[in-house]
Amino acid sequence: MLKKCIYKGSEVAFSDQGKGRVVVLLHGYLGSHLIWKETIDNLKKNYRVIAIDLPGHGGTGNFGYAHSMNLMASAVKSVLDQLRLKKCVIIGHSMGGYAALAFADLFPDYLKGICLYHSSAYADSEEKKTDRLRAVELVKKSRTVYTKATIKNLFASKNLKYLKKEIAFATAIAKSTKKEGIVAALLGMKDRPNRDIILGLVNYPIMMVIGEHDNVLNHNMLLEQSRLVKNLHLLFLEHDGHFGFLESPIQSNKALRKFLRQCF
Repeated sequence: MLKKCIYKGSEVAFSDQGKGRVVVLLHGYLGSHLIWKETIDNLKKNYRVIAIDLPGHGGTGNFGYAHSMNLMASAVKSVLDQLRLKKCVIIGHSMGGYAALAFADLFPDYLKGICLYHSSAYADSEEKKTDRLRAVELVKKSRTVYTKATIKNLFASKNLKYLKKEIAFATAIAKSTKKEGIVAALLGMKDRPNRDIILGLVNYPIMMVIGEHDNVLNHNMLLEQSRLVKNLHLLFLEHDGHFGFLESPIQSNKALRKFLRQCF
């Protein structure tokens, strides 16, 4: 059952399952807590798993024309504060990883570890910022066409014919995302700062999940970035794109569980 927290006069939706040490799941762009179903089912036997709908996604409301990563991090903290939780590991997929790093920047004492699931600590390049603005215009013209093409691009090209059920699942979640939420997320990601300094400063474990066939984040760039991490756990998925927990769920969940044992 979905729970709600009030933040800045609007609702933040989240699921709360299992008991034990706290693991927070933050979905990526065009996602919701639903995208983590298999991950939650795997982890809730040993952990308390809180999966949060980020601003403008799922059951969480909008908070303005642009949703900064700091705003997303503060929305996450509002959930933890309502539940009176002080320590957790955050697992963030793509945009959720950007929000996790913002959380690490703003609220460092809460963290026992971070997993950057197909995510980056670097800010957008100028070329990528231009792409974000172009995407805003595409969303305004046809949200449905845009979301369908975007989700397809998140899977490795060679996996498209094998993972039709997973693609349909992710696409259905994306199609439920309101236009205002999509635009606000695009603008927030465009303007996020570099946070690579965090990788080398913190002592808690950081896991990076990298897909060799990721169409969104170049795997060589992410491997180079991983060398900045002081306490690194690396999962390199040779056959996957930007959606490792859907493309290789068994391998991904096994690595996550190993990482969580190190964090706690």
